[in-house]
Amino acid sequence: MREPSAVFVQANPSDGFVAPSRGGAEVSWNDGTVEVTATRISRVALRWSERLPADALILGDAWERSYGELQWRHQQPERLLPWYFLVHSSAGTFGMGVDVQPNAFCAWTVDGDGFTLWLDLRNGGGPVHLDGRTLTAAVVRRFEDAGTPWQTLNAAVASLSTRLPARPEPAPVAGPVAGPVVGANNWYYAYGENFDEKAVLKDASTIVELADGHPVKPFSVVDDGWYPGGVCSGGPWDRGTPGVFDDLAGTAAAIKAIGARPGLWFRPLLVREASALASKGPHDKPGRALDPTYPEVLDGIGADLRRFKDWGFELVKHDFSTYDVFGNFGPAMGSRLTDDGWQFHDPTRTTAEIVLDFYRGVRSAAPDLVVIGCNTVGHLAAGLVDVQRIGDDTSGRDWERTRKMGVNTLAFRLPQHNRFFTVDADCVPCTPQTPWELNARYLDLIARSGTALFLSIDPAARTAGIDRALRDGIRLALDGGTPGGIEPTDWLTNTTPNEWRAGEDTVRYGWTQPWGADPNG
Repeated sequence: MREPSAVFVQANPSDGFVAPSRGGAEVSWNDGTVEVTATRISRVALRWSERLPADALILGDAWERSYGELQWRHQQPERLLPWYFLVHSSAGTFGMGVDVQPNAFCAWTVDGDGFTLWLDLRNGGGPVHLDGRTLTAAVVRRFEDAGTPWQTLNAAVASLSTRLPARPEPAPVAGPVAGPVVGANNWYYAYGENFDEKAVLKDASTIVELADGHPVKPFSVVDDGWYPGGVCSGGPWDRGTPGVFDDLAGTAAAIKAIGARPGLWFRPLLVREASALASKGPHDKPGRALDPTYPEVLDGIGADLRRFKDWGFELVKHDFSTYDVFGNFGPAMGSRLTDDGWQFHDPTRTTAEIVLDFYRGVRSAAPDLVVIGCNTVGHLAAGLVDVQRIGDDTSGRDWERTRKMGVNTLAFRLPQHNRFFTVDADCVPCTPQTPWELNARYLDLIARSGTALFLSIDPAARTAGIDRALRDGIRLALDGGTPGGIEPTDWLTNTTPNEWRAGEDTVRYGWTQPWGADPNG
């Protein structure tokens, strides 16, 4: 593989970029493996000179979840492209990227004269203290044309995950599975409020009824709001809300008795009261976001996961950790990632190393649980979560949000499915506030894709006709989707593709509500 034409380093976040020798660092390149040796360092930039075709369209990924922004776009030199990029033109398609689980936050910029890889090695908002340690920062790969842009992206993603263990085949067994992952989730009709054990058991009964005896058992996930303190308020995670969820082991057992597999949501890096183990980073809840470089924090998370398993839950969804580490969601991270001037308790590891160790801690503490990462960094979580929420929230109140977030992320991140993890484009809502005609199309798309399918079914929205559509979609998803998979065929020109190849068929969806249509189908 061709080595970069130029390399620069930045010692402190406020410094300019200079040659490695001037920056007190050594950067080595060995057939794509980038190693960095330094005392203190913040970033490394590697530049390749290569003239791009004038008609080039460029695609990249996102730091964590995507937020409806993924698209092919003409040259925009300042556009940050996390993890990998593709360039497509009349001359063909090529690109570059870094292997999953790198020890740096890696992003690209592309211009008419070439492309630059930016390796963010910082610890929080300051330089990492390597103190002479040699860090393998990333493994870089180049992708060549594989026939079409879609085939090239699939081949690219496959090449970036070759070091991961092979994904298991879908199976209706207990424990982590690659898929089918199908179930109920109450968030998009309850939104963390006004639900209790009775409502949770109703959800379990609904999903089992609609699965209609399929041999693969569906999940029933108790999402945010089951614990004291209110929505998104943080731990400790040792009890449910008194008078509402007094016996979570009993709740899990009741879900199993109905015929579903119980799941539980939690926010591992936030507590309700100020803690001595808190991060010094930016946050709207100062003193309550935990610093994962304290061993006690990882020990506590491990104890939480073992408790959930002892209660009888088979799936755990962990959420908000990117926000709790950086003080930002993906769109606000940009090239800075987080505010300057703060560091973790342990300054000797890069932020990427710290996040990886956190994910590895979760995985090792939950070997027999299906782990869903939400607001987790997909390129780091690959191989360490079973299921990854690849896009921001859909909605049981606003269809436009489901279109923008759900359809977009599935179209542009579907190649990650069963390579990095089982992808989850987020729930299909079934609520009186959103048009069922359009939700039904989203259900059909997710079910055909063979990716994770979760549904938020408001009991007030059910009708005989809606139940038939739900049953058909759920059973197709439990079967593993359309043989041969699906592919967006107008994705070069549409951020929420309308036309999809599904096996040997072409399916055309309309994602905007027809004028005068009954909003509930």
